[in-house]
Amino acid sequence: MYIKNICAFLCTIPLSINLIAQENKQAINAEKDSIYISETEDFKGKDKVLHAEPLFIDLIRDLGARKGEKEWNVGMGMTDNLRFDSYDALVEYEWAPMDRLGLEIELPFTFFSPQKGTPKDSVPSSKLNGIKTAIQWSFFVNEKYATSMALGYINEIHLSDFRNFGNPFVTGNGFNPFLVIAKRWKSNFHSLIYTGPAINYHYKTRDLHFRYDINTSFHYMIPGTRNFVGLEFNKQFHEGDFDMTIRPQMRLAISHNLMLGIVVGVPINRENQRFSTFLRVIYEPEGKKKKGHS
Repeated sequence: MYIKNICAFLCTIPLSINLIAQENKQAINAEKDSIYISETEDFKGKDKVLHAEPLFIDLIRDLGARKGEKEWNVGMGMTDNLRFDSYDALVEYEWAPMDRLGLEIELPFTFFSPQKGTPKDSVPSSKLNGIKTAIQWSFFVNEKYATSMALGYINEIHLSDFRNFGNPFVTGNGFNPFLVIAKRWKSNFHSLIYTGPAINYHYKTRDLHFRYDINTSFHYMIPGTRNFVGLEFNKQFHEGDFDMTIRPQMRLAISHNLMLGIVVGVPINRENQRFSTFLRVIYEPEGKKKKGHS
């Protein structure tokens, strides 16, 4: 009888040790999560909330940006457009000249390659799409409710493609005001809405094209890390038509100031394109308070 009880007790030891180890790991991760949040929020000056930032339609600057923050982004992507492939590349620099105000300048490129059987002269010409400048102001930041809101505006000067470069140099202009609302649920769950109209005007033809974008995203930040996984839903309404692309994504922290974002695009229909991929390298220069954002 005693031997059976001793054996039963000994059998429970590994299980107890495992449970204790799991509880300790959860406690350590919870402590790290609290540290990451406090790095952003427990700081003298303006309030700021830790939010996960979507990787494809990214923000101009952190919501609740603080003066002196800055960041470089390099992005590369490929899209299967049925008859041809398009390769996108971008370089952008964003910074905060004052609290809660973010500025950005971006140079986006697109290169086209025909698929087998498609005449080369029937695909669009590669180009520097334009010169993008943007501003974003966080008008509401509440740490208690882990909620932030911002208004912004993106202006893009459209340039001619490489085939007709300089004839004319500037072909039109794009106008894109937007609203951002973000909410963190407890420590690890994040949601965000990015919405607004996009208006493109072509100087030569005087054509005006209008669409409305609603981009929603949901992310889960891995406990004890700055890494996250999530989904981005990019929705467009244009002349009675509706398009949506679902973008599963993940972000990996390589070091405290270098991160890598990986995105896959899955369209809900295949009218114009099939799958796409996108890679974003995020670098935060030294010499400022480390941010714990997305």
